Amino acid sequence: MYYGEIKNCDIANGEGVRVTLFVSGCTNHCKGCFQPQTWDFTYGRPFTAETEDELLSLLSPGYINGLTVLGGEPFEPENQRALVPFLRRVRQAYPDKTIWCFSGFTYEELTTDGTHPRCEVTDEMLSLLDVLVDGRFVEELKNLTLRFRGSSNQRLIDLNASRQAGHLCFLPDRPRGQ
Repeated sequence: MYYGEIKNCDIANGEGVRVTLFVSGCTNHCKGCFQPQTWDFTYGRPFTAETEDELLSLLSPGYINGLTVLGGEPFEPENQRALVPFLRRVRQAYPDKTIWCFSGFTYEELTTDGTHPRCEVTDEMLSLLDVLVDGRFVEELKNLTLRFRGSSNQRLIDLNASRQAGHLCFLPDRPRGQ
């Protein structure tokens, strides 16, 4: 797996102050994507053991609320296979920090057998996440007032509450900045 960028103090891609990892590779190719360079699976730098160690170190300060993974597309199968072992390490090292993931794929696509990008590690990857922001960016539904997403079709899924309730639960939809 390759990644395009790491941000060590991000407040735009999840609640609180976060470390963000922008992975490379995406087959969705959403019209109006804000990072089309990340569609290329070899954009940026290789994701190595040193990269993992750097991210774990960046997550250590108490003011960091957690990790956000976005892209590109974290749920492309080759990215999932690289991310799952790393996300396990994050969970083990920082059980109280949250892990958010942005995906152009919907939760339903990720959980339906036989659909791309579902693979042998998809269920485990979902189990390691606290929040999934799902759905392709749709330029015609672009709305800059939405919290943590770019178009109104995208959802903020609280995966912990969803697992507990047995159905999808969503984070409150408050305007940006609240």
